[in-house]
Order: sequence, then structure tokens, then C-alpha cells
Amino acid sequence: MYVSTTNPAPTASIEQQVFRIISKRKAIRASRVRKTASLARDLRFDTVDVVDIILELERNFSIVIPDEVPLYTVGDFVRYVRDHAAAA
Repeated sequence: MYVSTTNPAPTASIEQQVFRIISKRKAIRASRVRKTASLARDLRFDTVDVVDIILELERNFSIVIPDEVPLYTVGDFVRYVRDHAAAA
């Protein structure tokens, strides 16, 4: 099945897509990815991992995530993408 990454995703699947992108970064089991999970503390992501996630989200959702946006948890990413992908 072909899924276009240029069209905004329905809100319900944005969370699933963000979870998939984050879990794929370090081959983390999806069961460990929770909205409250801290990228640094719980998932052991470093700055390079977070930058790669940001780039992937920007590419998939056609959004721009500025450097000054505080993104510490999985939920932070979900909220930012949900708010800005809908406006794109």
C-alpha cells in the first residue's frame, strides 16, 4: 500500500507515526515508547538522535521545528507535530 508523506496525516495516526519514527531511531520496542517517556532519561537518546528525529518529522509532515522549541518527551513531539501539521 502506498502512503503519501506530502499530505497531512489524520490526527489519530499522527501519534502512531511519531511513535514509529522515534522507535525506529534505535530499534526500540513500541511498547517502551510512551507519551511520558523522556528521550534522554528513559530512551537514552543523545542530541544527535533527537536531531535525526526532528529531521525525519520535518520531512514526513512538511513542517519546520525551530531549535528553540523545547522537546523533551515523546508527548512533546506528538503535540508539536499535531499542532503544526494540521496548520500546514
